[in-house]
Amino acid sequence: MKLLTADQVKLGFIGLGNMGSRIARRLLDHGYRLSVYDLDLTKVEQLAQWGALVAGNIAQLAANVDVILSCLTNDETVQAVYEGRDGVLRGARPGTVVIEMSTISPGASRELHLLGARRGMEVLDVAISGSTPAAEQGALTLLAGGNEELFRAAEPIFQAISKQYFLLGGPGSGTAMKLVVNTLLGVGMQAIAEAVALGEKSGLNRERLLAVLSKTAVIAPAHVGKLAKAAVHDYTEQFPLRLMNKDFQLILDAALQEKVSMPATEAAFYVNADELGLSPEEDFSAVIKRMEEIAGINHSVVTLAS
Repeated sequence: MKLLTADQVKLGFIGLGNMGSRIARRLLDHGYRLSVYDLDLTKVEQLAQWGALVAGNIAQLAANVDVILSCLTNDETVQAVYEGRDGVLRGARPGTVVIEMSTISPGASRELHLLGARRGMEVLDVAISGSTPAAEQGALTLLAGGNEELFRAAEPIFQAISKQYFLLGGPGSGTAMKLVVNTLLGVGMQAIAEAVALGEKSGLNRERLLAVLSKTAVIAPAHVGKLAKAAVHDYTEQFPLRLMNKDFQLILDAALQEKVSMPATEAAFYVNADELGLSPEEDFSAVIKRMEEIAGINHSVVTLAS
């Protein structure tokens, strides 16, 4: 299989959200010919200014590219985009490659592999691990499942958008690994929230507590920046509560299917859902605030300006 280099293939990108738009921009910066589609025309127009071609619909995009990438919200959206009446699977030619990058269930990924194969298309599930700044810098970690030959052929694309990329196994392995990673992300943040509440109730200065905690070996890199923002009560969304909530649901659904007990994850999901009901537009680190409130620690008089 030939390498999927900028001079060899035309790309299509569906789903220009926080991550998708940044990944698409990286591909343009690396010389790829890119067609884009999103329901939000503002996002499409922004990419058009950087040289992207605008597809009028999904079927049109699929019919005119060699490789389709997508970064979508959930299982249902992926199913609609690929299996819908004017979806990818109806518009794409045999031989088209699909790199599906959404955080969805492993079962949905495996189903997409099967449907693609029936139409002569090859699919990789390539889940994304990393923040929006990492996407801008091309420093993501990619977790892939599927055919090894295709994975190797897609390396030029991966090199444009990521720092490291791994093949975990067959279809669905990439999305399964993403659930493993996000288990640690979500449960780790809940552990931090409980530890911070304990420290404050024990008389520690909040700002100093958070600053010192961020310097210790027990805080993962993905959590470090959250502590600095929490110090000034800034829970502006980067990785929204609602997406962490969705991922918790996927994790626990997978655990139920595989008969794996995950009591810590269930507890973290409960607190996440509690805060989501109160402040749906916050970052997932807002569980720090939630645990402080549960502990009776009142920061309501504190503002970002202070």
